[in-house]
Amino acid sequence: MSRSLCSLVVLLCAVLPSVARQDPVNQPPTPARAEVLVLGVYHMDNPGRDLFNMQADDVLAPKRQAEIAQVIEALKKFHPTKIAVESDVSSDRLPKLYADYLAGKHELTRDEREQLGFRLAKELAHKTVYPVDADGDFPFQRVVDYAKATNRSEELDAIMAELGAMVKAQDDFLHSHTVLETLLHMNSDAKVAEDVGFYFREGSYGEPGDWAGADLLAEWFRRNARIYSNVMQIVESPNERVLVIFGAGHLGWLRNDFAGNPAVQLRKLSEFAQ
Repeated sequence: MSRSLCSLVVLLCAVLPSVARQDPVNQPPTPARAEVLVLGVYHMDNPGRDLFNMQADDVLAPKRQAEIAQVIEALKKFHPTKIAVESDVSSDRLPKLYADYLAGKHELTRDEREQLGFRLAKELAHKTVYPVDADGDFPFQRVVDYAKATNRSEELDAIMAELGAMVKAQDDFLHSHTVLETLLHMNSDAKVAEDVGFYFREGSYGEPGDWAGADLLAEWFRRNARIYSNVMQIVESPNERVLVIFGAGHLGWLRNDFAGNPAVQLRKLSEFAQ
């Protein structure tokens, strides 16, 4: 062995144990990060507010109330410090309603914000719930008009028929499963990807000068980015754990926003529903 090669071997033998000792024992601690769990839900009072809404049965029925209690117990494992809900950020209507609920002046309605948000907040002794929704345009009619003008209406109708079939399948799933099982299904990675895919398929309708589908995507992205921003405004320390309860149509978009922030750790329902 040459002298230079021997020197290299001696150097490596001296350096490698030192490197090994530094990893991971002497590594600096990982900074604390705020945790956010975005819970995608169906509208339990079924007002038909979005494309992904199901024909919900009566959540006030004793069987469903017992199932709601199961969901609450699962969410408690996340130990949320704050609960954010799908309500206009500029309105104090929902926080006032929650205060009335705490004071015994309001009975819970079928609304998922109350059945999940209010009930959990009360059990955790939270003083308020946080409205974080932002209004926005959803120019779907432009997509419809573009499809008509370019002889693509059949194609768009087929996509909407698929969406209708998907909603019906979700409805059938709910009627044969518990609320917790349904929410786990709706919040699964595969289901979230499928839901987001419908928006992107609609986003393909357009051309230079008339970006109908792209503008639809941009408006939806902007609304969800504003919701993300509203949630971040209530994160006051890296020790916060914020539960965000929103219609499932927002789920994939909000997950993407929070996952993109290195100061935030994204959590999922499946981690706490064992």
